[in-house]
Amino acid sequence: MAAENKPAWVSAFEARTDLDGYGSAALGLFALALRFNLEDLETVAAESLTEGGNDKKCDIVYIDRDDRIAVIAQTYVRPANAKPKSAAPANKASDLNAAVNWLLISDPNELPDSIRFSAIELREAIRNGEISKLHIWYVHNLAESKNVADELKVVEASAQTALKSLTSKSDIPVHCLEVGQDQFAEWYSDTQSPILVNDAIEVIVDGGFEEKGNEWDAYVTSIPLQFLRSQYLKHSTKLFSANVRDYLGSISSENNVNNGIRKTAEADALNFWPYNNGLTILVNEIDPKKLKNGRIKLNISGISIVNGAQTTGAIGTLRSAPPKEAKVSARFIRTPNTEILYDIIRFNNSQNKIAAADFRSTDSIQKRLRKDMAEIPNAQYDGGRRGGPTDAIKRRPNLLPAYTVGQALAAVHGDATVAYNKKSDIWADDGLYNKYFNEHTTARHIVFSFGLLRTVEERKNALMQKAKSGGEELSESEERQLSFFRRRGSTFLFVSAVSACLETILGKAIPNRFRLSFGPKTSPKKASQNWDDVVDALLPLSTHLEEAFTYGLQNQERLKKAIATFTSLVEATSTANKPIYQKFAKSVSSKV
Repeated sequence: MAAENKPAWVSAFEARTDLDGYGSAALGLFALALRFNLEDLETVAAESLTEGGNDKKCDIVYIDRDDRIAVIAQTYVRPANAKPKSAAPANKASDLNAAVNWLLISDPNELPDSIRFSAIELREAIRNGEISKLHIWYVHNLAESKNVADELKVVEASAQTALKSLTSKSDIPVHCLEVGQDQFAEWYSDTQSPILVNDAIEVIVDGGFEEKGNEWDAYVTSIPLQFLRSQYLKHSTKLFSANVRDYLGSISSENNVNNGIRKTAEADALNFWPYNNGLTILVNEIDPKKLKNGRIKLNISGISIVNGAQTTGAIGTLRSAPPKEAKVSARFIRTPNTEILYDIIRFNNSQNKIAAADFRSTDSIQKRLRKDMAEIPNAQYDGGRRGGPTDAIKRRPNLLPAYTVGQALAAVHGDATVAYNKKSDIWADDGLYNKYFNEHTTARHIVFSFGLLRTVEERKNALMQKAKSGGEELSESEERQLSFFRRRGSTFLFVSAVSACLETILGKAIPNRFRLSFGPKTSPKKASQNWDDVVDALLPLSTHLEEAFTYGLQNQERLKKAIATFTSLVEATSTANKPIYQKFAKSVSSKV
């Protein structure tokens, strides 16, 4: 494909140097970034990729308990020197049937290590009600086709059957999708504008009032639930392009908010207005016109529901329309200022589990860390604010993503289970947040901790790629290390284990770990390089950490016992590694 004829999404993908080395799975990672606005694909890759070979037709198993989604993906990339094809091979789509059966049904003891631990964790997440939507993707760089679509319908039916055998909550929706050229183009386009539904829309309301500010104006009113339902039936989740998440579905339980919304709309629709918080809706233009009967006709151009996706989805999926008298409060906001627009999106998406870090971005700790990080070479830190759509497309090479920083700090300070299982809670829970982000936390210490995590992730990826290539065989020691890294959460556990040995490595007591750094002028890349020899020296001991795992990284007592064994072995071998430790110690500072 000539450079000048490349679709924009292809150019964006090829510019992602952080995806070099992942083979065809890189395209799957890029799809995850576009669809779910993921910034740190290196950490995602470390936990979600299978290493190929005997992977049971599955390249990616992505589990996100915060968003309550899981993605099973098979990837295919037509080589640049291959003959052009009009469509991707359909048999690769049918392979997903096997992947679903292996992941959701087969005896885990019959699965190869490359996929066993992903299968165990996925099943546990589904059984525990931590997954509300299962995505199954066939990702490729060719045109979509009817043959593939037909194969995916079979996969979808098989997945629904598999879920019924796994859990009584059989209403977990399954979405099978061919992610090819057209879908990539659509997702890429979606990231360019927060408003995707650009129709001219009319709605009649009883009244309302206008508000104006600096570069924004709004109209506040009450809209009929019937209008909301009709828009959802017409546009579905495109209505939520400016929301951090789509409609998550309704599960028949007392604790499910969306189920409660639906019940209210069905049984008590005339009281829906006082029971509901209302909607915030972005528009391109809004023009209220008073009618002869005293009512108001709102002429709207473009619409995106920035807050109220769950309300809209619940109303939109009602079996029958609510009464015309039923209403919900709504405010329509228009602004030509892009920065204000994205701040409206950010501050209106107030669910703790989703936008937890955003609401720390203005506290004094994060302001200080942003300022201090600006003095460190080749380092960027947004201080609690997740990036916007641009960061999902064009990676900032020097960015230390907020959520990964929180995970690195938690792991270095001995909380591997928190780092792996509670990445949003680090920001949402006051106790956890203050434990890692406090007056002792410095930008230099963040770089120190982040560098260790990146080094460990790089070692895991190198082992996986070596195993996948089928070229040079892994040594026995490397096989054992890869066996450890196949377990989900292993990177964070190893970071915690290395950190637990720092007194042995540095040859001195450490009264305050927050003071550890590589100094004020060490970049994140250099910090990672500083850790290289230490990580390489300790990796052969990683197998002694395997007893920490049950279903993922959960049991705190087992974790403590495994790390105690690891630290004892590091102490016992410290003489042999003394030159490595002494070199490392020279690069470490414990000054405030």
